[in-house]
Amino acid sequence: MSRLAHRTALITGSTSGIGRAIAERFAAEGATVLVTGRRADLGAEVVAGITTAGGRARYLPVDLTAGREAIEEFAARAGDVDVLVNNAAYLVGGRPTFDTPEDVVDAALATNIKAPYLLTAALAPKMQARGSGAIVNIGSINALTGMAGSALYSATKAALHALTAAWAAEFGPYGIRVNTIAPGPTDVEWSTSIRPHLERIVATVPSRRLSSPAEVAAAAVFLASDEASHIQGATLPVDGGLTTVTAHGASRPVS
Repeated sequence: MSRLAHRTALITGSTSGIGRAIAERFAAEGATVLVTGRRADLGAEVVAGITTAGGRARYLPVDLTAGREAIEEFAARAGDVDVLVNNAAYLVGGRPTFDTPEDVVDAALATNIKAPYLLTAALAPKMQARGSGAIVNIGSINALTGMAGSALYSATKAALHALTAAWAAEFGPYGIRVNTIAPGPTDVEWSTSIRPHLERIVATVPSRRLSSPAEVAAAAVFLASDEASHIQGATLPVDGGLTTVTAHGASRPVS
């Protein structure tokens, strides 16, 4: 089944982790994928993997924090985009509010809020003119729950969730669907550095395991496809039940 055939999809931050998994899955579903990121070597690796598997992809280098002019130039190079996945993020983990340097605050705000805002502003008009399009924002369960040491990251992801709702209202009448995926703790390359912390969280997850990038990618395919044609402004957690079941105290096995 090729649920994304004849569509061009741009996935930010798609040279590794969740973004790479989304790029690979979108290509397998028939999309022409625009792989983005700062590192050309990783971009070439992702594109090579996709094309070897019979898919279509090209790499577009970009610094999403470079401001409106740079993002608009990047959007022009991307051309007509049917699906935008705002995935790129500046990760801030385990930092107390009083111990977060200002440059980290600025970087998180620039990458996690300003960049998707400006990129969506640059790409949505063409979607609107065509009368169709899909935007999938990769948020986080951090936006839905309070976690110590995660104030900055949580705030930026909560802003992205709020943008989803506002954009759904703004763009929906023009045929553009906007939704959010909220991944839980996910087994990506960098997660080994915080494995003890993740293991403590996993102990409270009903599924008793981390999410996989492939599971997040599957949700992204669904929300980008016609199967989700009447889903608008929604948040889909991919977290093994962490934000819902756990909140009601049902994650512990009955003794």
